[in-house]
Formats: sequence, structure tokens, C-alpha cells
Amino acid sequence: MAELPEHVSRNRAYWNVLAAEFVADGKLKWSQQEPNWGIWSVPETELGVLPADAEIDGKDTIELGCGTGYVSAWLARRGARPVGIDNSEAQLATARELQAEHGIEFPLLHGNAEQTGLPDASFDLAISEYGASIWCDPYGWIPEAARLLRPGAELIFLVNSVLVILCDADEGEEVPVGNRLARPQFGLRRLEWSDDDSVEFHLPQGEMIDLLGANDLQVERLIEVRPPQDATTRYPFVTLEWARKWPCEEVWRARKR
Repeated sequence: MAELPEHVSRNRAYWNVLAAEFVADGKLKWSQQEPNWGIWSVPETELGVLPADAEIDGKDTIELGCGTGYVSAWLARRGARPVGIDNSEAQLATARELQAEHGIEFPLLHGNAEQTGLPDASFDLAISEYGASIWCDPYGWIPEAARLLRPGAELIFLVNSVLVILCDADEGEEVPVGNRLARPQFGLRRLEWSDDDSVEFHLPQGEMIDLLGANDLQVERLIEVRPPQDATTRYPFVTLEWARKWPCEEVWRARKR
């Protein structure tokens, strides 16, 4: 077996420990029939992240960095044939428990979303909500996602906004981002935080557009998420007041040419 890249190995160890903190959230998300997205749980009816149900029914989907698998569960309830892959054995253990609890089964693979080992052109939709989309190197996982997609298939991913990353002074998650730039945009890619041993990846929007295009993925929508006035979140790194003024999350939708 090939040795894992350094950041993949570090994130695997990190998430195997952190997984226990996401069991309750996984249970909640699996119990919800209607999808909601991001740290503010914005309803699908407001954001339009997914294709219409008729476009999902009967389609092959892959969730890259599936965690507890709730996005794939939402897709399965809409008639999709999902596959989930995740770097963390502990996260997948929770996903399997929730599959049994809800009577929804689909393949769950333990692996690296930058190199899945799955056949070319196997899927009609690839999706990632804070999975591979921030924990994998975009120069690894986006070409891999493109390889897995059939012509005309769609890639959808949700990430922190570039703006919130630029305003994050790395003072710890308990300290909300401010309203001044705290890091340069040029050269933005790999981030290591001072309060944990994880590795994240974030690209400026122009570079992301170029990377998608270089992999035959044409951007169709970029949704800058604005939470509702009464939204709440468990994540203290950004306040509702801030997120109502500036987007702290982005949803990208791109189609394989």
C-alpha cells in the first residue's frame, strides 16, 4: 500500500480523535429529511445546493470526505445510488451505525479522496460539504473528482469563503474573525492552525476557477451564503453579525465538459 501524503496522514489522525464530537451532529442530520447546509444550517430551499430531485433519482453519486454520511443519506432518500469515502475510520464507524439505525445502506469506503482508486467516469454527481473540499489538496482532489465524473456530470462543494479565511488572524476558534484582512491572498493554499495539528486548504476564487477549468469543469454557480437573521451555529469563529454582512461560506457548482 502506498504511503499516505503527509497532510492526509495528519488529518486522518486528527479526525479519528475529533470524530466523537460529531456523533450528535451526525445523528441530527440523518434524522432530517430536508437538507440544510454549512455551519448555519441554511435550508436547501433557500440555497439551491442540489440539483432537482428528478435529476438525482437513479444517479450514481460520490461524497468526497463523507464524514458521518448524512449528505449521502439525503441523496439516497431522493433515489440516488451514493458512495461515500472518508479518511477517518472513526467517522465511518458512526456512519455505519446511522445506516443501520435508519435502514439506508450504501458503500462506505475508507480512503484518500485525492486517490480513490475508483474507475474513471463512474459518477453523475460528486459532492463535498467541508470534506475533501477543505481537508484535501485541491490540486489532488479536484482532478480526482473530474476523473470520476461522466461528461455532463456535476461537482458541488461547500467551503469557507476566501474572505473569512483572509480575516482569520489564527487566534483560536473561540476568537471570532474580525473586519480586517489578517493574511495575504496571494499564495493562499495550505493552512496549518496554531491550536491543532490539522491541515486545511483554501484557494483564492480566481485560482479555483482556473483549476476547475483546467480539469474540464465549468463553473455554473458560485453561491455566497448569507444565513437567516435567526440562524445559530456551534462554531464560534464567526458571529452572525459578521456572516450577515459578509459571506463566511461559499458553494461551488461546476459541470464536467
